[in-house]
Amino acid sequence: MKVKICGIQSIEAAEWAIAAGADMIGFVFAPSRRQLDMMQARKIADAVRGRIQCVGVFVNASADEVAHAYETVGLDYVQLHGDESKDYVKALGMPVIKAFSIGQESIEEMFRYEADHILIDSPPGKYRGGTGHAFDWSALDDPALDRHRLIMAGGISSQNIRAAYEAITPAGVDISSGVETDGVKDENKIHELMEQMKGVDRNGTDL
Repeated sequence: MKVKICGIQSIEAAEWAIAAGADMIGFVFAPSRRQLDMMQARKIADAVRGRIQCVGVFVNASADEVAHAYETVGLDYVQLHGDESKDYVKALGMPVIKAFSIGQESIEEMFRYEADHILIDSPPGKYRGGTGHAFDWSALDDPALDRHRLIMAGGISSQNIRAAYEAITPAGVDISSGVETDGVKDENKIHELMEQMKGVDRNGTDL
């Protein structure tokens, strides 16, 4: 299972994610308390390039804006958290994680999008994503759910990551507030999260 640490705002936090064994880091370009500009993201991406995958998070941005960030920062994926259409996603021509809030569309409709991964998050608060609240995972009990493409988000932390894996077996999880203290990335919480994953692996479960 892949782990993405989202809302990275410093090289230091990116290095913590790498040291802990995370697979991806996310840069938020949409309005958010974790928002950063392309030059800040490029500086972090350049410092960690080749050691972890970098994802840019957008909400209802134009295709040109997304493409510019993809090239300028050197992103591995773009993550779309808005109301982007199937045609928009298909036309981008780059690796895409399409995010939905649970209940925004049916599970079947979500997985009709031609994206590399489908991320399912809690209902939005002030901003899209990053609320820190888990949703009822039983809502994912649907035959249309493709666990090989699923990324789970919403209130996942070291306290429940094992339960999330055992209940759903997603391809990945996306964590932001679950590894923060007072709104700032916490090195210890990032390592605690990854230690929980290692514990599941030692018990013979493929995590």
